[in-house]
Amino acid sequence: MSSGHLIRKGASYFEEPIRICETNSGEAFWQAYGSGQCGRKMVAEAEFVCQKSVPVLDVQYISSAQTDIKPVDRIPDAALESSILEFVPSIRSGSFADIGSRRYMEDEHIRIDDLASHLGSVFEFPKPSAFYGVFDGHGGPEAAAYIKKNAISLFFENANFPQTSEVDDVFVEEVENSLRKSFLLADVALANDGSVSSSSGTTALTALIFGRLLLVANAGDCRAVLCRKGEAIDMSQDHRPIYPSERMRVEELGGYIDDGYLNEPEFRQVVLTEDDEFLIIGCDGIWDVMSSQEAVSLVRRGLRRHDDPEQCARDLVMEALRLNTFDNLTVVVVCFSSLDHWEPSPSRQRRLRCCSLSAEAICSLRSLLDGGASG
Repeated sequence: MSSGHLIRKGASYFEEPIRICETNSGEAFWQAYGSGQCGRKMVAEAEFVCQKSVPVLDVQYISSAQTDIKPVDRIPDAALESSILEFVPSIRSGSFADIGSRRYMEDEHIRIDDLASHLGSVFEFPKPSAFYGVFDGHGGPEAAAYIKKNAISLFFENANFPQTSEVDDVFVEEVENSLRKSFLLADVALANDGSVSSSSGTTALTALIFGRLLLVANAGDCRAVLCRKGEAIDMSQDHRPIYPSERMRVEELGGYIDDGYLNEPEFRQVVLTEDDEFLIIGCDGIWDVMSSQEAVSLVRRGLRRHDDPEQCARDLVMEALRLNTFDNLTVVVVCFSSLDHWEPSPSRQRRLRCCSLSAEAICSLRSLLDGGASG
């Protein structure tokens, strides 16, 4: 592994608890500092749970064919605003995971369709509320399993998650700040827990739904894809050193790249409308062999046949296996409305061909029919 590293400049925690690096070969290492002394090192194939904040970007409606994702401005639309006010998501989900060709299963995931009920009366959230997460472990299953086991305390209890019954700008800002803290807490907890192997790490992608707000936080190469009227919209960007946009993002934050780079969490949010059909969250084993649009099209066809998100998640995993993916596989499919709210697919009109028979053909046909009747 290369000894090159990256440090974010200008951060309040410069040369303090945590640093994460990733080599161009896809490997990453972690170091903790205390009085200038290096702590234990954690090695993984990809990004660890994130630990530093980045600016929140507006959602970017971009087709899956694009490689570099750039922020775009929201355009006000009176008709859209009217639709937003009327639409209330009806949330249901399904998931499926498979070990694939690997010797060990290192993926974990969380699926909570009713977050308010799950957490109890202690928390007050806008309704509906839901929480989903996919954690792609590396170097052993311990890190991903730890995050799943402690997700409620890390993401909601210890992070002082905001509580309210209404979604407004103040609530959204507080949620973003809480999530930043949650990712930092998760990374520190992993480093301090003796039961987690020093060679184990994990990526993390979480999706929160509060009312009509969908907020995705990502650190790593899992991906969340929104289906809007059949079109795939990437709600996260894969964090890989081969992407120029990642290099630019790190440098704009005051960092530099030296045989590797630092990954920080990215946030994307969107206000759901009746055009938004479902969300796919998958680990990189899915996206290594199919595009966002291919996955959306497969799930959409499945929902139109049987309206079962769990079966769609299974079908997506099976298709990735058929395409010879080499990784563990995990998929979560979250539906925002029942099938009867979707626009019907244009039906194909059956074309009938008309033909005329000659007098001789008519006589022959009549004789044939008469002969059959007499027999």
